[in-house]
Amino acid sequence: MQVYPNRLNQHIEKGLAAFYLIFGDEPQQKMQSIETVRQYAKSVGFDERQTLTADAQFNWNSLLEATQTLSLFSAKQFIELELPTGKPGTEGSKILTELAVNPNPDTLILLHGAKIGKDVQNAKWFKALDKHGVYIPCYPLEGNQLTQWINQYLRECNLFVEPDAAKLLTDFCEGNLLAAKQEIDKLALLFPNGKLTFPMLEQSVVDQSRFNVFQLVDVMLAGDAQKTVKMLYRLEAEGVEPTIILWALAREWQTLSTLKFAQQKGHPINWNQHRIWKNRQQFYLQALQRLDELGLNAIQQKLQIMDQRIKQSSVVRPYVELCHICLLFMPFSLTGLPLEA
Repeated sequence: MQVYPNRLNQHIEKGLAAFYLIFGDEPQQKMQSIETVRQYAKSVGFDERQTLTADAQFNWNSLLEATQTLSLFSAKQFIELELPTGKPGTEGSKILTELAVNPNPDTLILLHGAKIGKDVQNAKWFKALDKHGVYIPCYPLEGNQLTQWINQYLRECNLFVEPDAAKLLTDFCEGNLLAAKQEIDKLALLFPNGKLTFPMLEQSVVDQSRFNVFQLVDVMLAGDAQKTVKMLYRLEAEGVEPTIILWALAREWQTLSTLKFAQQKGHPINWNQHRIWKNRQQFYLQALQRLDELGLNAIQQKLQIMDQRIKQSSVVRPYVELCHICLLFMPFSLTGLPLEA
């Protein structure tokens, strides 16, 4: 059964499952979900907790032994197993599948690790555990989901924030939920009366938004120039190599050029062929509506110039040039705009 982190409290109050599978690349939700299971487990008698890590030297028999060893202090055992790669390997898969056959009501097992794909979710061991357990995916929150999370946590901290102030907090913490929690915790200490205005937040909150190159590409394809520039600024501040972004932009230009050619020939777009999933198809359709053949040619020329200059180590301010290339996807004319400005 799949349960999202914001629903875990409601679900767990109905009773503990035998297994919890917490995976994802969003640290705040992962930590909170693990802590929620820990607290509830302790409240119903799982007083002893063992922590294991399935690294390269891990002996999977130790997990079996842990489930079979009786404690002098508690009749119920809570075992946390970290899977750093999300994949237990052949031996681990066999043992996890065996444990799922006859779940022990006095043993609770929680597995956690990084983000996993469909290949892991379709694996025999995962399905066996999920049959008697709960899968909690923890992924970065964006847009309305992030706003809802922030507003909910503000209420939990007895903070009442003006709408424009809440939006500022969302913008400053986008892509960084852990920072959002820390900022709200800080605000609760600074303003114990609980009423916050825009000026109060503006003076107190630090811009800790974080993004990755994939998010940048989607926002760029959607035509949001302001947010694209902000993302580039944050990526530069985090030290992301310009060549990584240049590679991503070249890949998107190639994809758009291929799709545009197919459209001109009257052929339907084969999304599967280009490995563009449904949740991203609208971004490409928006970009194709904005860009014509001349616009795509202009992007190609700028990409070639940037590639040559990077190879020759002659780029003074690479992120300025990357910004100009991104703006061509909107499209904005760069006529008369110096690249080094």
